Amino acid sequence: SDTLKPEAAMVVAALQRSYSDVWMVSGDNERTARHIAGLAGIAPSRVVAGVKPEGKAERVSRLQAEGCAVAMVGDGVNDAPALAQADVGIAIGGGTDVAFETADMVLMRPELLSVITALHLSRRTLTRIKYNFMWAFVYNVVGIPFAAGIFYPTFRLHLPPMFAGIAMTASSISVVCSSLLLYCYRPPAAVRKQMRRGGGGVQVQA
Repeated sequence: SDTLKPEAAMVVAALQRSYSDVWMVSGDNERTARHIAGLAGIAPSRVVAGVKPEGKAERVSRLQAEGCAVAMVGDGVNDAPALAQADVGIAIGGGTDVAFETADMVLMRPELLSVITALHLSRRTLTRIKYNFMWAFVYNVVGIPFAAGIFYPTFRLHLPPMFAGIAMTASSISVVCSSLLLYCYRPPAAVRKQMRRGGGGVQVQA
């Protein structure tokens, strides 16, 4: 019988809390798939068994047609079509080269905890990008009217070219410093706790 990874149930529970439904799509027979899904905490109604590679991609397409954003996690040749079809394909480290080539994101280690970290880090990165846009927007909204001399006729306020250059440099520096804060990123508490038990870190290649 298949062996469940020790962290599988915890990872499934975390994904269900943060990202709604978790499906298991497998080429194994239905009895085996349902047994493993039960151990991992996946509802029987979310198990699709006995499907070929094109069947996995079809299931992803069906979920997308229902309005779902789908992240597919896999490591084998049979997973490649579904990885390509998904909005985000995530290949587990230690898998096949075909899966690596097809996926949008490759987890450098085989631990399932890396999936949680990758999705969590992606959210943090997107939030940081929005912050950077906000900084750039504020600098331009404040600086461009002064540089254009809009306030000069009435208030005699203007921005000399030298100071405009300084302001532009400050804008770039603030955005870079904001991005560098991602170096301080820490995985979710549950992941850190499990990593301390099992050792090792999490590396992601996008």
